[in-house]
Amino acid sequence: MAIGKSFESLTEVIGYKFSNTEYIENALTHSSYSNEYKSRGLSIPSNERLEFLGDAILEMVISEYLYDNYKSLDEGKLTRIRQHLVCEKTLAGIARKIKLGDYVHLGRGEESDCRTRPKVLADALEAVIAAVYIDSKRVSGSEDYKKVIVNLFSDEFANVSQVGTPDYKTMLQQFVEKDGSAVLEYEVIAEKGPEHKKEFTVIAKVNNNVVGKGSAFNKKDAEMQAAKRALELFGFKT
Repeated sequence: MAIGKSFESLTEVIGYKFSNTEYIENALTHSSYSNEYKSRGLSIPSNERLEFLGDAILEMVISEYLYDNYKSLDEGKLTRIRQHLVCEKTLAGIARKIKLGDYVHLGRGEESDCRTRPKVLADALEAVIAAVYIDSKRVSGSEDYKKVIVNLFSDEFANVSQVGTPDYKTMLQQFVEKDGSAVLEYEVIAEKGPEHKKEFTVIAKVNNNVVGKGSAFNKKDAEMQAAKRALELFGFKT
């Protein structure tokens, strides 16, 4: 068997201290680890039941966050964004950022690549979220689990406006690359507003000539808008 790293450093990363550490230990127990103990007549539950609960909690909290913070988006767009945020690829990516795979307890036969397998990472993240939910809501009576989820997904939330929209930057890059000598660059020319809600203005330049300009509350969206304007300048229908 391969026991993962102690959960203490993980709790520092996610910003939550457990009142009952049995929940986080359970969340980090892969079925292969549980099955090896079962073969010896011992019972150590896997994280599968927590994963089931975490999936539902995650969908609820993300739905509420999107509803409260993206009031201009319709139901269809919100649904597409939520599907993107809770898919295995996104969850595994977040799990990698916090090195969650290092903490998972595995059976001996799973050690080779299990810690980096997307499904294992995604399932473990859902289990950890459920563990935080149970410990905070049922033990402490708080809703700290919502803060943990929002913090874990902060980078993803910053880019939700791009979900389901054309990748204008890639389209512009491909167009520019047809001319082997052309150079595409983006430059921030202005920043305004408070730090927590700063608006960026970006220009797109081809060979130092301004071909597009965009403004948004994060640099990536502003660059996307600048690329869209550039494509329109070059005759593309966007």
